[in-house]
Amino acid sequence: MTANATPGEGGQGLTERVRRFIDHQVIPAEREIETDPEVLAGLRAAAHAAGVFAPSAPVEYGGMGLSMREQADALEEAGRSLFGPLVMNCAAPDEGNMTLLEHVATPSQREQYLRPLATGDARSAFAMTEPAPGAGSDPAALTTTAVRDGGDWLIDGRKWFITGADGAAFFIVMARTGTDAATMFLVDAGTPGLSVGRHIPTIDAGFTGGHCEVVLERCRVPSSAVLGEVDRGFANAQVRLGPARLTHCMRWLGVARRAHEIMLGYVVERELFGSRLADLGLAQHLIADNEIDIAASRSLIRTTAVTLDQRGRANNETSIAKTFVSEAVGRIVDRSVQLCGAQGVSHDLPLARFLAEVRPFRIYDGASEVHRWAVARRAVRRYEAARSGPATPG
Repeated sequence: MTANATPGEGGQGLTERVRRFIDHQVIPAEREIETDPEVLAGLRAAAHAAGVFAPSAPVEYGGMGLSMREQADALEEAGRSLFGPLVMNCAAPDEGNMTLLEHVATPSQREQYLRPLATGDARSAFAMTEPAPGAGSDPAALTTTAVRDGGDWLIDGRKWFITGADGAAFFIVMARTGTDAATMFLVDAGTPGLSVGRHIPTIDAGFTGGHCEVVLERCRVPSSAVLGEVDRGFANAQVRLGPARLTHCMRWLGVARRAHEIMLGYVVERELFGSRLADLGLAQHLIADNEIDIAASRSLIRTTAVTLDQRGRANNETSIAKTFVSEAVGRIVDRSVQLCGAQGVSHDLPLARFLAEVRPFRIYDGASEVHRWAVARRAVRRYEAARSGPATPG
């Protein structure tokens, strides 16, 4: 990956603005945000006033229209609070769905579905994952079906672990429409045949609307509900998946940075064995490893973001970034917990919560093992293609 990762003009000013907003308005109100909807509404209004609302959404729909490279810094700062992306309207799954709708939806679909997402008046869900043996890490295992019925479509299937499903205004549903083909459909909440089931208990709790079971039983939608082209669902989903993986990396790197900062505040004050914890060699080793992981993660994110801006796709780069950053974030938070000792595992500090929230990231948006497999296959294909190419003239 050799793309230029120099920040765009004016990017530093935005980064500082987001940092101040998160530090001075969101972090002090974190407990209230989780329990009081009025606090969230007030902070969203404050985000509008501060010029940091909806950084990923297109300008024509009320967003900031930032490039991926510009989002890299803004979303990292937003992620320093678990609630920052929610307040700023750049949280998953809505942020990824905005990208998909911007590039794939018809003008009328964008007006009906993208606009309320961008303004924060609605939430959404992306319904692809299914219970075994259905689609998970392997989308080709998709079992949900959609068949034509006159001018409509009938969708049948069971979805599982659908993030944000409880309270979503609409769902983007992936369904099989041929032996090797799938189609995405826009399905409004309340459509007969669509039901949201139980919240699946998980170690993380930071996603509004939970991770839910969703059932579709002869769920009838009109042909206008097709998102993108019929039978092009798998290809069109790539518009969302790569950028969404990278924006996850941006937000979670912010969480890791916050954990690192909390730990630094602890180790410079804690005294034991006749010196500050920060001055002990073993502690310095962990601190240095955190600094290295943060710097490497940020570099991968920025370079991949520029590649996405330039090419529109960066499948290999996003797989590499997602694998490294998801694992680096876990290491950073874990080291921070370790250095804070009993304080780290207590709820007097937010580190234990951070640890629970970041662990699933190695599974969400493609498990590390799946991404490694994809990276290895691409490397082998590149090597074989180069080896079988025309011989260089002597």
